[in-house]
Amino acid sequence: NIVRHLRMGKKPKEAAMDAAIEIGLAVVATTLTICAVFVPVAFMSGIAGEFFGPFSFTVVVAVLCSLLVARTLTPMMAAYFLKPHDRPERPSRVMTWYLERVRWCLAHRWWTLGVASAAIGSMLGLFPLLSTAFSPAGDNGFTTLSVELAPGASLNDTLEVAETARLRLEELPEVRSVYTTVGTSSGGSGPSGSGGSAGNVRRGSMVIQLDNPDGTRGAQQLFERKATDILRDIPGARFQFGGGGGSRLSITVAGDEPNRLGLAAANAEREIRALPGLGMITSSAALQKPEIVIRPLPDRAAELGVTTETLSLVTRIATSGDVNTSLSKFNLDNRQIPILVRLNDTSRSDLERLQLLSVPGSNGPVPLRNVADVSLGAGPAQITRVDRSRNITLDVDLNGLALGDTLAAIEALPSLRNLPDGVRLVPTGDARWIREIFGEFALAMAIGVLAIYAVLVILFHKFIQPVTILAALPPSAAGAIVALLVFDYSLAINSLIGLLMLMGIVSKNSILIVEYAIMAQRDQGMSRFDSLIDSCSKRARPIVMTTIAMIAGMTPIAMGWAGDPSFRAPMGVAVIGGLIVSTVMSLFIVPAMFTVVDDFQQWLTRLGRGGAADDEKDAMPAPSAIG
Repeated sequence: NIVRHLRMGKKPKEAAMDAAIEIGLAVVATTLTICAVFVPVAFMSGIAGEFFGPFSFTVVVAVLCSLLVARTLTPMMAAYFLKPHDRPERPSRVMTWYLERVRWCLAHRWWTLGVASAAIGSMLGLFPLLSTAFSPAGDNGFTTLSVELAPGASLNDTLEVAETARLRLEELPEVRSVYTTVGTSSGGSGPSGSGGSAGNVRRGSMVIQLDNPDGTRGAQQLFERKATDILRDIPGARFQFGGGGGSRLSITVAGDEPNRLGLAAANAEREIRALPGLGMITSSAALQKPEIVIRPLPDRAAELGVTTETLSLVTRIATSGDVNTSLSKFNLDNRQIPILVRLNDTSRSDLERLQLLSVPGSNGPVPLRNVADVSLGAGPAQITRVDRSRNITLDVDLNGLALGDTLAAIEALPSLRNLPDGVRLVPTGDARWIREIFGEFALAMAIGVLAIYAVLVILFHKFIQPVTILAALPPSAAGAIVALLVFDYSLAINSLIGLLMLMGIVSKNSILIVEYAIMAQRDQGMSRFDSLIDSCSKRARPIVMTTIAMIAGMTPIAMGWAGDPSFRAPMGVAVIGGLIVSTVMSLFIVPAMFTVVDDFQQWLTRLGRGGAADDEKDAMPAPSAIG
């Protein structure tokens, strides 16, 4: 705007002062509309607040600082660094062509608005085709694979299965290296405590480094899909990839009756396996853990002076092992390792030998079989509860499929739509967060639109004309939807961040046109048509310049030129698509929309004046008769 005033023949200081004053309201309005969008978002609760809160505060502080710079530092620097222009500016061919199109749109405003509404409506109608997710699946150049064998498997069994899986994986060209760990720690007590196993010998994990020299998008998901196929036929083991957020869906059913719960989970698992495209499916209720069942004989135990505490201590030490501070240590150069004491593998699995264990009594040791019945049994490997009810979780590898579409397909299965009495579906994990964040985001968007309207009413002192500015919001959303569909991205939390940015950014274009048109009518006495043409001729260049600058800034993000693009790229694509569509609509549609809204405002004004005149007429006293 300062450069435009310089081309009018003004001196730099005068041009800087006049331009800053002229565009002051537009700059303030643009800044406050962005703040109006992000301030409500900053106070969102739950998981949405965790994601959007810091981002919103950052944006608000940044735009307020930019307002300070635009109103102080920029005019000062322009006054001293810019030079006056000797020759007046001539309209370019592009500007001439643009103004001719604007005149045509104003002359055919209803046809223009009808075509624009149909185009925007068609683009918004593509929304159901857009897949949804909580967070996009990452592509970090590596993935992790967990290995689990049935309860009772030995460390050697787990090592053998892990080695078989490693050899198969290394045959794939995408694999650079595989790091395998077997016998992962499982809590409880081992050498560092008392009363538990040293580690979970039936579990293992593998870290797989991937090679993607071509930078293929979704290479990690493609590899996991191939690896699932080659590992599927390894007997006695189940595998599960965990290579980042958005790659797995958890379906949880809960209930108080174990048999009904188990049957419902089994039916759901069977139907989920029939869905095409999914990867491995694991159930928390699929495995039974072998256990030693010891039932004390109360009379015999009391007679021999054996307590239940003594029984549990002896059997625990014999089967799981124990660490005692008084026992010997294995000495190394810089530390001591406690020695785990327990029966050997053969004795731990021999029921006859377990029955011969010596149990301390009041009159000396007695065999375990004399004070208790010992038998082998099986029970759940793990009992988990949610809201004090037992639950079973089915973990589904998405294999690159969209979480929202997969969740909808699973919830539509007959087994989950007709659960037995006392069994319910519990939203957990990403399935829960996606519902929460989309619900709160819709509320935040609605509050943001109302806040923008309130700010514009305060700044422009008009109740109807701000609707023209808000008309730029639907085209931006339509452009973002089309861009996400074209580049095959899902609507996830990162895309929502892009939509939030668009709400504040795209209103800038409409504000620049509407604010100058109102000012030209008020201060220069122009007609509505001339003020709109003058506004478009003087504000088109700033609109295009700022849009190109924002698109250029978002291009590296959208192209994914730095690091993993899975999270940032959809945000950049959504912003660029929304900016392009909204800018085109603002340059051609906003002037036509301005005339329609202005006619409606004038009609309301005439209606109000007519009503006031009628009221005044009705209030006048009737003339008295003279006679």
